[in-house]
Amino acid sequence: MHAPNRRRHARENGRLAELDLLRFLAALAVVAFHYLVAYASVWGDRPAELFPALAPIAGLGILGVELFFIISGFVILMSVWGRGLGAFARSRLVRLYPAYWLSLAAIAALYGLTAAKPLDPKLSPGEYLVNATMFQRLFKLTDASGVYWSLWAELRFYLLIAILVIVGVTYRRVLVFGGVWLAAVVIAGQLENPVVDEIVMPKYAPYFVAGMALYLIHKHGNAWLPWLYVLAGYGLSWESALGRVHSRIDAAGFKNMPVTDVGVIVTITLIFAATALVALGLVRLRPSRLLTALGGTTYPLYLFHSVIAVALIPLLVGDLPPWAVVTITTLTAVVVSYLVYSFAERPIQRLLKPRRSPQTTSAPVVQVEKASVP
Repeated sequence: MHAPNRRRHARENGRLAELDLLRFLAALAVVAFHYLVAYASVWGDRPAELFPALAPIAGLGILGVELFFIISGFVILMSVWGRGLGAFARSRLVRLYPAYWLSLAAIAALYGLTAAKPLDPKLSPGEYLVNATMFQRLFKLTDASGVYWSLWAELRFYLLIAILVIVGVTYRRVLVFGGVWLAAVVIAGQLENPVVDEIVMPKYAPYFVAGMALYLIHKHGNAWLPWLYVLAGYGLSWESALGRVHSRIDAAGFKNMPVTDVGVIVTITLIFAATALVALGLVRLRPSRLLTALGGTTYPLYLFHSVIAVALIPLLVGDLPPWAVVTITTLTAVVVSYLVYSFAERPIQRLLKPRRSPQTTSAPVVQVEKASVP
């Protein structure tokens, strides 16, 4: 069954406003988790004790990255459909690296030129250079920022997708790819081999595969096998999400990470439900400059909010109540991220993108790849 209305909903420019909003909400959830729960060294106190009423909800913001992964599976498939390997690789480089390099420079400047101590990765110049490749985890080096861990998962996802691009992206091949990946997740769980885990990513693959299946549903309409993949991803995600939260509780204590298993399961359910509603076209938002700006601001916000917290919170915390400090810091992070997006990231991307030939200017421009990373 085809869904012409949903295909028309993938607007001429290929951008879904609903995904822009979801991405921004996911980034705000991560910011809330860090500012209200995680950043004890930045506050000089336990944030959960400063915000006792908000901490149980803010702690669930750790799962904002899981929402990013589902969206990534959805939109990366949209952006590679009908494209070759060269175009795919170039689009990923242009999308990922400009804002990443800017955030890395900001981190190096913060710790190299000021007396800031919280969250200091204590890297040498050479280690910062390796971080610039985004492959530092391959060399067992520390991330310059704690949020960079998810980008390593994204990079490995792109490498796997490159295999699909090489053989050609079709409905049937995507289903085979997703089925093989889910089977590998189950096998990897039995093997418990670190090399296999690095390749298969059993903790994150269920989200990527579910996102890809939801895109097939969005593009081609309902069918039982894509929905089976979504349900399989949902089921497998429980253990992964609970494991991530439990590891945080084990490290900080429940008092400082007051998140329950029920809260985790409800949050994961809402994440899958929200993306399913978008895939089915049951939630529709009119495209607007505001939503486009929010979507564009998301990636810089994810990358820069830690730097801004380290720079601002210690300066403000002695003179203002905690709620005022976190409000000012969050607003500053959003504004700075929008400025980075508008006046640095976008101009750099324009310079790096290939010029279109006159013969191709009439073709629709796929912009949804903007949504494939945090």
